[in-house]
Amino acid sequence: MNSLDLPARPQDTRIVVAMSGGVDSSVVAGLLKREGYDVIGVTLQLYDHGSATHRPGSCCAGQDIDDARRVCETLGIPHYVLDYERRFREAVINPFAESYVHGETPIPCITCNQTVKFADLLATAKELGADALATGHYIRSRANGAHRALYRPCDADRDQSYFLFATTQEQLDYLRFPLGDLPKSAVREMAQEMGLSVATKQDSQDICFVPQGKYSDIIAKLKPEAATPGEIVHIDGRTLGRHEGIVHYTIGQRRGIGVAAGDPLYVLHLDARHARVIVGPREALETHKIYLRDVNWLGDMPLNDIPATGIELFAKVRSTRLPRSAILRQNEGVVMVELNDGEAGIAPGQACVLYTSDDNEARVLGGGFISRSERSTKAEAMLACLLAAPEHMAS
Repeated sequence: MNSLDLPARPQDTRIVVAMSGGVDSSVVAGLLKREGYDVIGVTLQLYDHGSATHRPGSCCAGQDIDDARRVCETLGIPHYVLDYERRFREAVINPFAESYVHGETPIPCITCNQTVKFADLLATAKELGADALATGHYIRSRANGAHRALYRPCDADRDQSYFLFATTQEQLDYLRFPLGDLPKSAVREMAQEMGLSVATKQDSQDICFVPQGKYSDIIAKLKPEAATPGEIVHIDGRTLGRHEGIVHYTIGQRRGIGVAAGDPLYVLHLDARHARVIVGPREALETHKIYLRDVNWLGDMPLNDIPATGIELFAKVRSTRLPRSAILRQNEGVVMVELNDGEAGIAPGQACVLYTSDDNEARVLGGGFISRSERSTKAEAMLACLLAAPEHMAS
């Protein structure tokens, strides 16, 4: 057994490393090469348009491909660039824009991992005869009987488990994450020791394919209907003003709404059908129940075997939040998470990721995308009335 829990000696084990051109995946390639594995670096060209290809913090385009190539030359390993631009557009960019048109708040990094990286690239790795696909994600995987299980990394500040919940069991058994037990500071030191040109390179951030982080520009170009002007409406029915497109708003937003009021207002709902932004007080955002679609379950107990009373676990509805206590219930395929402490600003399209605990040893049990949420009885009734009869709003 070698360091990756694979049966053969390192020199008899081929590993494909997904190389984005950043420091993390570069160190993964260097570590595995140092241990004697047969390492192949593969970089995906995911997009090639505008200033995004040269923006600091981007990945998988332009300069990043050159950086990955130089790292592979330094390490003395083969490097291949695969043109996945069309696939990335079809599987990630277009659904991202479509989701915003429907008033959702999508997370394209999760979709990219689901489709391009852990499906298409994984298949390519197998075609190359690789025994595993390794990435630079900060997450841990360990043997769990005949399979593998996911766990949060030791470096909580770099935890990427929120973006990897949709990894299927089949994919997980083939994937390896060598950085899960390392802090970021140690990874940068290793890059310096290896003489890698990317040792001080800025980390990727925001949405990789969006120049200057202005996602609204991309969406307005792909889906002009998302920029349709409309009304800003209070949850009590009053029309407060106008907006230039729901694409400019997110659930929970307070600043930049575009209307003045005596009390602070928050975006409560994006009514895509009628191009309306519905606002109201903060208490109307408080949510305790969320319903999930496209659930990926990695727990040992089958999801359908979860009793009607539910099971206690921990849930995270934002990548920057710690997991919080919750109860998972399912009934005839309908999966619901009850948040014990409540949460504000939950939007359809966001992910809800499930864990065994709230510490760094927590196992990732999977998760799903939020299809809808339930707020207080009063807020739900007012919102339902407003959505059912928009033509009867008071002005």
